[in-house]
Amino acid sequence: MRRFYRAFRELDCTPSHLDLFRQTIEDIPSFLRAQDVIYVGGGNTRNLLALWKLWGVDRAVIAAYRRGTVLAGVSAGALCWFRDGITDSWAGRLEPLRCLGLIDASFAPHYDSEPGRRPTFARLIAKGKLAGGYAADDGVALVFADERFREAVSDVTGSSAWRVTRAVRGARERAISPRFLE
Repeated sequence: MRRFYRAFRELDCTPSHLDLFRQTIEDIPSFLRAQDVIYVGGGNTRNLLALWKLWGVDRAVIAAYRRGTVLAGVSAGALCWFRDGITDSWAGRLEPLRCLGLIDASFAPHYDSEPGRRPTFARLIAKGKLAGGYAADDGVALVFADERFREAVSDVTGSSAWRVTRAVRGARERAISPRFLE
């Protein structure tokens, strides 16, 4: 948590956080509605979504989004916004996971850094177990507005985003070159 606050102290903003393990916020929906941006870090997506459902965070985040709050995240915090995707939330294996569904597509983070991600994602899309969707190499962000893909951005040279769709024989990948952020 210290890194989060340290990263934002130089910017013109007032960072805050929601800790579901040490409950300090009494009215979670009001707290989330008051945020301009909700950023979710990485971790275990399955556990994240289970805790959110238990505390009503899932409904509160969706309501905040519908009122104009910007949603952002990395790894599990990016996957959670999609309809479904692949996660390593289970020890030793990648599995499909249903998520919040704000973006009607599937998603795979860590596309370039975790060897099993790419073939597993393609296989699940080819078999129809996941909808067609997007994948991102580490260091790449996907930008959506009104639930539509707008662009990929990155500060890592040589990284890509991917559009992965079901094809007649398997899955088809199309590279998306990100706009480089200096």
